[in-house]
Amino acid sequence: MSGEIIVIAEKPELARAIAEGLGGGARQDGFIDCGRHYVTWAIGHMLELVDPQDPWNMAALPISFIPWEKRPVAKTSAQLRTIGKLLKSARSVIHAGDPDDEGQLIVDEILQWAGSRLPVQRLLINDNNLKVVQRALASMRDNREFAGLSASAEARSVGDLLYGVNMTRAYTLAAQARGFQGVLSVGRVQTPILGLVVRRDRDFEAHTKSYYYTVSGQFSFAGLTFPARYQIGEGDPVDEQRRLIDRNFATAVAGAVQGQPARIASAKTTAKEAAPPLPYNLLKLQTDAARKFGYKPNQVKDITQALREKHRLITYNRSDSEYLSDEQHADAPGVLAAVAATVPMLAAIAQRADPAIKSRAFNSQKVSAHHAIIPTEATADFAALTEPEQRTYMLIARAYVAQFWPANQYDQTEIEIEVAGHAFAARGKVVTKPGWTVLYKNDVGNEDIAEDEDTLAADLRSIASGMAGQCLSASADQQETKPKPLYTMATLLTDLTRVAKYVRDERLRKLLIEKDKGKAGEHGGIGTPATRDSIIATLFDRGFLIEKGKNIISSPQARGFYDALPDQAKFPDMTAIWHEQQRAIAEGKSDAMTFVRGLADYVGREVARVKEQGLAIAIDAPPCPSCSKPLRRIKGSKGYFWSCTGYADGCKFTANDKAGKPELVKAPAPVPSQQHKCQACGAGLVRRPSAKKKGAFWWSCSAYPGCKQTYFDNKGQPDFSKGERA
Repeated sequence: MSGEIIVIAEKPELARAIAEGLGGGARQDGFIDCGRHYVTWAIGHMLELVDPQDPWNMAALPISFIPWEKRPVAKTSAQLRTIGKLLKSARSVIHAGDPDDEGQLIVDEILQWAGSRLPVQRLLINDNNLKVVQRALASMRDNREFAGLSASAEARSVGDLLYGVNMTRAYTLAAQARGFQGVLSVGRVQTPILGLVVRRDRDFEAHTKSYYYTVSGQFSFAGLTFPARYQIGEGDPVDEQRRLIDRNFATAVAGAVQGQPARIASAKTTAKEAAPPLPYNLLKLQTDAARKFGYKPNQVKDITQALREKHRLITYNRSDSEYLSDEQHADAPGVLAAVAATVPMLAAIAQRADPAIKSRAFNSQKVSAHHAIIPTEATADFAALTEPEQRTYMLIARAYVAQFWPANQYDQTEIEIEVAGHAFAARGKVVTKPGWTVLYKNDVGNEDIAEDEDTLAADLRSIASGMAGQCLSASADQQETKPKPLYTMATLLTDLTRVAKYVRDERLRKLLIEKDKGKAGEHGGIGTPATRDSIIATLFDRGFLIEKGKNIISSPQARGFYDALPDQAKFPDMTAIWHEQQRAIAEGKSDAMTFVRGLADYVGREVARVKEQGLAIAIDAPPCPSCSKPLRRIKGSKGYFWSCTGYADGCKFTANDKAGKPELVKAPAPVPSQQHKCQACGAGLVRRPSAKKKGAFWWSCSAYPGCKQTYFDNKGQPDFSKGERA
């Protein structure tokens, strides 16, 4: 291997794009030979932090991760070795990780693992389009400029492990001391997500009905009849949401305007247009797939992984971006043709699309490390895809095709009415050109195209200011306040992009929002599109979250755990605090070691608190018959059994496990047979049921363990002719 310059891309598809940008090359084992350049690739993080191997013991906590160690990820170790070999004979390196902190760390840690001291240039690419790649190759920078980004990602990675391992073990062991079964999994992102669900459930259950009132009138102007709603006036009795709360006042308004002459105080019609929904990022795709098909987030990630890697039908599937680069607009004819060829049901709309239309989605300035998830120019036999693959591809393809349909155009009329000294208002909408909405006409519940409930599907364009008319009728209607609905998978995923609104500290709230500055679809979120699904799956696996119909609710165990946690663990504040500290690292004002030491101090104090105070968690565990302390179910070498949590204090009580419960009442000892005697020692035999075969029996000596003789059973009699039972 003798490549002079080694290019390390974050992913194989990026490596192929770079090789093309360098003029093409020959594919080798683990790299592409482009002459002077050898282009190789990582496969995500190829090194992982070493987990502690210490036994779960409270005395061993807190576990220190200073210094932290990394080891090769087993499944990608062969490719890592290939990169190491390439580096040994190189003269320089081009770092082609994604242009974000994780992408910076992925390649930097490979270079550190390999012990490379070669000069490194940084190649920044967020679009695999040939022209973009060539332009990036012509404008590389010194990799040392980005050392802070790599250190920031490293700090976050070590911090998550340090926090998660110590807190999970401390809380779990403290709970197990009270008889808890299982693991109380704790994480910087995971636990605040659980907190969102617990608080929503409790708010829903604690909601007390109250009432407010709306006043509506039916009006007639120039032969046109339409409804309008009362507008709140100065001094009206309203709640904090400016809703009428006095029934008598609402009834009086309705009575005052009914049958009275009315006048149009103002009328204005404006021609408007609406752009199509942006193409999908992973979160929006997971949300829509949950809403439409009931798919869980991790299912969607697996489906899209197959669509990308197995079928090559879509671009990178873990993207957090909803935008495309300006250069990708030139690919439209090829992509639209591929959609039409792959999905017969979309062929007509793809063929009617106009590739010359350039929607708001094409904006290089808004593309982050990745661009939106869109179809590729590859085709496939649609019938060969699974149903989930078909459905998901159609969502992605439709969103892309919509970018090349005309805008939805409509006239919106705003009307204000004066009647008996009161003001009413109405809004009407008339679609003049449906445009892209034709593609979504059956898509119920899509928030991107949801109509305003106060907008009438009525043509009010003929109404003009100064017109005289009449209020034909009016009514005051009682409305019932409703709590925020329980979470569904779709609404939980959406809320994870805007958890800043639940942060109580104003400064931290602003920090969280600032963290997502420039990220479309993220407004102070927690977690990433690539990790949220696995975190939610963990909460289900641990029994913290439960599906109830389409809703996601917290389990009783989750609520007990939530109540036992400190606020810093169950609110998203920690992510905001970490962001502030990691920003200082990225800017060179701090370093990863300082961050990890500070976190270790906090974790140490929390572990000490748990050791001293225990965990005040409600546990439904049976008491020990000997000392009344809770029993705990333990998995031993021969299966589960129950042991007293007071073992360290001297109580040695144990019990067998029966269907997950302790067998506290022992079965009466079997009575030895007086008729059938052991041929080895003469003691009476005992007939026992077989544990392996229902309805079968065998015989053992009652002198066990002194005598271990056994016999087969033959119609209720010991079979002495066959000798000892195997």
